[in-house]
Formats: sequence, structure tokens, C-alpha cells
Amino acid sequence: MATEKLPEFFYEIFDPSSLPRLGPGDDASTTRALNALLAATSREDAGRPIRILDVGCGNGAQTLCLAQRPDVSILAVDNHQPFLDELQRRAAAAGVSARIQTSLRDMHSLTASDGPFDVIWSEGALFVMGFGEGLAACRDLLPAGGGLAASELAWLLSDPPDDCRQFWAEEYPAMTTIAKNLATIERCGYEVIDHFTQPESAWWGPYYHPLERRCAVLRERYAADAEKRALIESIQREIDVHRQYAGYWGNVFYILRRS
Repeated sequence: MATEKLPEFFYEIFDPSSLPRLGPGDDASTTRALNALLAATSREDAGRPIRILDVGCGNGAQTLCLAQRPDVSILAVDNHQPFLDELQRRAAAAGVSARIQTSLRDMHSLTASDGPFDVIWSEGALFVMGFGEGLAACRDLLPAGGGLAASELAWLLSDPPDDCRQFWAEEYPAMTTIAKNLATIERCGYEVIDHFTQPESAWWGPYYHPLERRCAVLRERYAADAEKRALIESIQREIDVHRQYAGYWGNVFYILRRS
């Protein structure tokens, strides 16, 4: 979860063609969030496509889910070209390429001139900027009443075991509670439409199980490379911690409207 410059080997582990998703999530959660958002927001010109910005799209699992709607036009932004290439390949295979445009951009570079968008989407990516900073940056790209859906890690229980708390203190010290995230959201100028915690199944089937298999392959391939093995084991440690302490934290979807 650390946000400093990532080593090249990180991208070999998180190979976009080898993993269905690059973070926790599932189509059911994406669809639930989108339906709630569209039901609570309106547009002046309902005859044109819904313009969606997908920030930090990765290899586009959620992008493809959003693109199942025939009335959307999606700009999918990421700062790693191989992720975008894989998204384009998957979009072509799914027959939705016409609804998705990709752009190699850093989310920090997005400005008001890139918008406005009807909807901004970000599954597990705003933490790179900082949750509050990311919310503020997105607000500038939305018209009044525009919608934002973002997922973010949060503590669900107040008494995690010491080694669990210590792990996240090292990996993502900014992780806080849902209540504090809701307060941040309101300070950043949004109304909360809804929020929900993604199910435990959204961690394992789409994300951790494939990632664990990927780590096993690379562990054998780089058995003699201590530096690469260390990164593999750090990822395995996160999986193991989640396996042991699932329920103390979760991935929370926030469905918001710009005030």
C-alpha cells in the first residue's frame, strides 16, 4: 500500500494479464454503487451518454463492468501503460471498446479543464493522493450534483490485535474508521448518498486467490533472488494477515454527490 515509487518487480507480480483484478472488488459491488449513484443524481442533458472518469483504473475490471451500460462514455486513466493495454484488450474481447477511452495520466495531473464529468469512479485508488486530497481533486472535475463513487480501506472494529494494527501502521498508516472518512467526505463538499462494506468474497475470489497463485509461481522462479523474494513475501504477508484477521478492516464503497 505504500505510495513511494514502486520497484519494477512490483509490476511483474501485478501483471495485468495474469490477474483478474489488481485490488479487492467484485462486479456486484460496482453495479450496486453505480445504480445507487445514478438513482440519486440527475443531468441537464439526459439524452447524451453518461460521462464517467475512472481514476486509477488499473487493468479495468470495474471499467468493463461500468461499460456494460450502453449509455456511458468512459475515460479510464492510469499511470502505467501496460494496465491500459490490458484494459483495451479486455474491452475489445467484451465488445465495449467504443465506450472506453484510455489515457496515460497521473491522477495528480487532472484539472478542471479535463471535466466536467457526470460521474467519477475510483476503486481503491484515491489513497495514492490521500483520501481527502483525492476527494478534493475529484470535486473540481464535477458539476454541482455530480456523482462520485470511491472505495477505501477502513477499520471496521475498534480493537484489532496488536500485530494486525502494527501491520497496517506500516503498510497504510492513514487507514481510519468509516465515521472519520464520512466526516472527511462532508468537509470536502459532498453529500453521502450511501456507503457499504464490500463482502469478504470480494477479497478472495477476484483478488487474493489469484494473487497468491501468482506469488507461488514467482517464488519458485526467483528462488535465488533475495530482493525479489522479499517483495513476494511482503505481499504474501498481507494475504496471511487478512486470512487471520478478516473482519477487523474492510473495503468500503462511498457513494457521493457534490454539494
